[in-house]
Amino acid sequence: METIQIPTVSDRHVTADHWPGDQTPVLLAHGGGQTRHSWGGTAEKLASNGHRVVSIDLRGHGDSSWDPDGDYSMAAYCADAQHVVKWIGEPVAWVGASLGGMTGLHAVDGDPHSYTSLTLVDITPRPAKAGVNRILNFMAARANDGFASLDEAADTISEYQPHRPRPTDLTGLAKNLRLRDDGRWYWHWDPSFITTRGQVNSEHARDRHHDELEEMARRITMPTLLIRGKLSDLVTEGEVQAFMEMVPHAEYVDVKGAAHMIAGDKNDVFTDAVVSFLDR
Repeated sequence: METIQIPTVSDRHVTADHWPGDQTPVLLAHGGGQTRHSWGGTAEKLASNGHRVVSIDLRGHGDSSWDPDGDYSMAAYCADAQHVVKWIGEPVAWVGASLGGMTGLHAVDGDPHSYTSLTLVDITPRPAKAGVNRILNFMAARANDGFASLDEAADTISEYQPHRPRPTDLTGLAKNLRLRDDGRWYWHWDPSFITTRGQVNSEHARDRHHDELEEMARRITMPTLLIRGKLSDLVTEGEVQAFMEMVPHAEYVDVKGAAHMIAGDKNDVFTDAVVSFLDR
């Protein structure tokens, strides 16, 4: 595995971990507020099966460039996706969680010939409002103040995700936070990302974007997989049923014991579902 920087526009870039391989390239795109490290062992498993794997930090997240103008629109994310796919040089299987899934919907709709399949991880065109609000509130609560220690950050995450055991080894958590000169730990993403989503006129805060995503979903003809966490409050069974009506040919996997961050909650089960779908 190598860590690379893929140029996008001007002097900006998308940071990615890259595993070479001869099988269908797989592009992993994490959810909002996460990083490329959120996939756990999924990338390694796909690579061990021969896939070329590219796991990216979306703009404003991890080690990718933060936009100086706070442009975290779907058009910007989609443009970044096009740069990455162009760099890969052949059609890819897109696997996207939450924000990464929405980006995937936009990307495959704009250029379907550049993608071989679409896997959506706990996201549909019309996610449950209560779940969306809970995520946004959690992300906004400490975006500017940070944490006094990794232990404090771990305690806060445990309160948000009571179903998941609190980790004793915080090495992985450190990859999602930045230690600044003031001695405090901050999320590894641009606070402007969450600020724009809280604005009344944000494309993410109004039904129009959901309508647009639904239209995109209804146009999908490529192989499609929806993976939902059984405990998720973002994609309920009602959202699943609605999605299957939009994309009748889609496959669906429900991961027991997992919530919104499925790859971290039940990584083995999640990975097996993705591998099984991609390796047919």
